[in-house]
Amino acid sequence: MHLNRWSFTLLACLLSQSGMANTLQIDPRGESLYQQAIPFLQQADSKLEAVTAETPTTSAEEKKRSLALAEEGGMLLKPAFALLEQAAALDHPIAQYRLGLIYVMLSPSEVITEKACPLFERSLAQGFAPPALQIAYWCLAFTDTPQYETTLLALETSMPLYEKYFPQPVVRLECRPEEPVGFAMQWGGSRDYQAEIYRLLGEKNRAKRSEYYQKALDINDCYRVKRRMARPLSSGAHPPSITSTSPS
Repeated sequence: MHLNRWSFTLLACLLSQSGMANTLQIDPRGESLYQQAIPFLQQADSKLEAVTAETPTTSAEEKKRSLALAEEGGMLLKPAFALLEQAAALDHPIAQYRLGLIYVMLSPSEVITEKACPLFERSLAQGFAPPALQIAYWCLAFTDTPQYETTLLALETSMPLYEKYFPQPVVRLECRPEEPVGFAMQWGGSRDYQAEIYRLLGEKNRAKRSEYYQKALDINDCYRVKRRMARPLSSGAHPPSITSTSPS
């Protein structure tokens, strides 16, 4: 597992259309393709989650078993990938996110930047929150733009519209203390992702950091925020950025 543009003008145009729409406008063909991909994704997840992390003490038998599971999971991802590609081309935000996650799992960093970041940015622009966590790590060209914070703020209104699509996987939820193992991802509900969004806003906006961090704590007692608030900072020091922490 590899864990180790749309133009910003277009994104600004998407966001300027009365903030976020109060109803989802998902292409029915895209939804059908996404739904067809779900069984393959579920089967692949069950295989990949059973792959154990390799350590110096891992036996040859366990390595062989994990390799077989990884190969089976990869085979199941092939039809899912094809279906997600078609749905993503029809601008289905959840398909765009799940397709981007496959790139993150299996591709080198330059491919992630080229292929996954545009998918994550298009999905986020439609008010789907999970891509924000991947963007914060992989898509720094976007996080440095004025649109980034505006997009995160708009999620508070749009997230309830996507409730039926949760839970969703992510490489790592920073508000949870447990670590993912091997190929396993962490699954979060809408409230988990809302806490993560407030955490990201707090990292981006120093003036309102305490306000956003408190909101993250109120939602799920965010582990990462508690650690940062408990750690005294030297004069002029900045708290560590999420982009400086490698995902597991």
